[in-house]
Amino acid sequence: MRRRILIAVLAVVLLVALLLGLPLAYTAYLFVEDTMRRDLQGRLELMASEIIAQEGAEGVIAGGLDTSSMRLLVPDGGRLVIVYPTPEDAAARLDIGAPAVSAPILESLSLGTSGSLRLEAPSAGVRTVQRQVLAAVATIVLLTVVAGAIVAVVTARRLADPLRDVAARAARLTQGDFRPDPRRHRIPELDRVSDVLDAAAVEIAGRLQREHMLVGDVSHQLRSRLTAVRLRLDELSTHSDPAVVEEAEAAMAQVDRLTAAIDDLVRQSRDSGSALRTEVSVVGEMSGVIADWRGPFREAGRDLVLRGNPALRSTVTGSRLREAVAVLVDNALVHGGGTCTVSVRRAGDDTVCVEVTDEGEGVSDELAPHIFDRGFSGSGSTGVGLALARALVSADGGRLELQRRRPALFALFLGTSRDRGHGTSDASREPR
Repeated sequence: MRRRILIAVLAVVLLVALLLGLPLAYTAYLFVEDTMRRDLQGRLELMASEIIAQEGAEGVIAGGLDTSSMRLLVPDGGRLVIVYPTPEDAAARLDIGAPAVSAPILESLSLGTSGSLRLEAPSAGVRTVQRQVLAAVATIVLLTVVAGAIVAVVTARRLADPLRDVAARAARLTQGDFRPDPRRHRIPELDRVSDVLDAAAVEIAGRLQREHMLVGDVSHQLRSRLTAVRLRLDELSTHSDPAVVEEAEAAMAQVDRLTAAIDDLVRQSRDSGSALRTEVSVVGEMSGVIADWRGPFREAGRDLVLRGNPALRSTVTGSRLREAVAVLVDNALVHGGGTCTVSVRRAGDDTVCVEVTDEGEGVSDELAPHIFDRGFSGSGSTGVGLALARALVSADGGRLELQRRRPALFALFLGTSRDRGHGTSDASREPR
């Protein structure tokens, strides 16, 4: 920002200096020579007056021309040529001054039909003055540019540094730093933004505190209810019917996984996010999701398939990844049809892609642009699931996209190490 302001101000200063300096230099250059020519013309007029005063009644000069006063009007190094009428010669000539003048500045004056004056002056002095004038104009332009540069630097610093501070404060807000900053920059607009950021920080901190308290209360109530459910299931595990015992143990396993998931989500809501990320086998994480949803798909008369290379790894939070994929699988169960396939593949040197697709009718053109909007649903649901899945993936630095509408294909792109998982091809795998 500072550089752009500096360049912009300097460009304006240079443009103005050129637009004004060049015409000024040209005008001053001509003005010096014009002043010299006006001076020579004035000298000639004085000489003409003297010659006319010496003429007789017949308009000629008899007895010789008195040039004593005219010699004083000839510039140093200059030359005067007088042509005047006499009784003997109608065009007598008289030269006064230097025999020759190099590169002269010449002015002449007519004295009627038989007389004239021509005054030559050396141009060296005039050229010297012209160069001095040009140097003075160049100095003024240079001083103007220097002054403009100083103003540009001060202005850039005056604007860029406060803007950088405000941007840094906004960045700290996104990182969870809600401390108010008392610094102000004496720029009303930026100080107003700082006041708004302080107020927003207080409001966001309060809301987060209330949300953390609510999450804690809800998680406590859920764990209490799940504990009660587990105790009842534990009683059923002592039943004499082996089928009842098997179902009770399966239900207890589901309760244990749900309890662990609640604990992970609560811990993540209080953590910055990066601390819980570990390098995991993506297919390994998907295996647990497939195992949880295999029963509902079987009851619906559909298949749930997992394909991928177990060697593909990604640095993510395992619980977030599992929850995001579980949302997509649930979405395929409710809104899709046919076989649901979860595929894990490499999508680049440092990217792993998890694709969830089915054989249903897909996503309508009207619904597709808003499918990840929170609260938006085309089938009467809450409209939270897909928005939550995208938020969970984004929290680990990945992204969730709808790659294909018909049939629906959702893709999660996750970061991975370049040196892990190379040299192996994807293989189909069915969870046991």
